[in-house]
Amino acid sequence: MWLKIIILMLFLGVVISLGSGLRFLLKDMNVPESKRTLYALGVRITLAALLVACIAYGFYSGILHSQAPWDNRI
Repeated sequence: MWLKIIILMLFLGVVISLGSGLRFLLKDMNVPESKRTLYALGVRITLAALLVACIAYGFYSGILHSQAPWDNRI
């Protein structure tokens, strides 16, 4: 249960970082020295990497599993 909550929080963090990056990009369009968009991209990449690692751990440990019809386990 905790892993699913962590995955949800990381996903929400990625979406929020995406929105803030867009806001920084539009707001700092005429400011050549601004690095806020770059920092938002770095945060988003870090959160996405943690999200993928958590999902991979969940599948490897058996906490998460696929319920797709073509993944029928007999």
